[in-house]
Amino acid sequence: MRSTRIHVEQPLSLAAEVVLPQQAAEHVTRVLRMNAGDMLTLFNGDGYDYAATLLSVGKRDVTARIEDREQIRNESPLKLTLAQGVARGEKMDLIVQKATELGVARIVPLFTERSEVKLDASRAEKRLLHWRAVASSACEQSGRVCVPEITPAQTLQEWLKSLPDDGAQRLALLPEGTLQARELRFGEAGGWLVVGPEGGLGDRDIAALQDAGFEGLRLGPRILRTETAGLAALAALQALHGDL
Repeated sequence: MRSTRIHVEQPLSLAAEVVLPQQAAEHVTRVLRMNAGDMLTLFNGDGYDYAATLLSVGKRDVTARIEDREQIRNESPLKLTLAQGVARGEKMDLIVQKATELGVARIVPLFTERSEVKLDASRAEKRLLHWRAVASSACEQSGRVCVPEITPAQTLQEWLKSLPDDGAQRLALLPEGTLQARELRFGEAGGWLVVGPEGGLGDRDIAALQDAGFEGLRLGPRILRTETAGLAALAALQALHGDL
């Protein structure tokens, strides 16, 4: 029987008694309807799964005891960052969820020349917390123990200025790109993959990317929607150079 996995952002250690945070506690009690004595698995991003027993399940507090831990080695050897033009509504949730399942190391939401989504500071913070929750849930489902980093949304220009010179492959998904996925070679630093929003990347975006050393990656003869393009590229790169 598959164990229930719960992500918690707190230290975990053998024999420790842990009070689950509110959101995790509500999921255990209201959604899963678990009881004292039930087993579950906790993880916090340190590379381990922690087998735990529920000690008490109350209206306010849920407490578990760590019984065992197991190191999990299922992270992709290919370190990829998806820099995704912010898509409308549930499309962005889908992108975050599936990119996490495909093993992406980091997701950077970008505002680009043709972005249709506008977020003020308050809404941007709420969306960031929501996307991080989506990624945590995807890790729970897929068995990942390392939750991908999701950065605050920023403009393409701001992001390009912040990039380290670490030798990572710099790629932008473009219909007119000339590089093919099978031709690429990745080093330890992995790669950055930029995908435009609905409507694609604009001329100013492409010029800025080229000035920053990005090359055009082409998947095939068909133009893919933004919610398909990045995921298809991640799957192809993982299949050719990662662990799929």
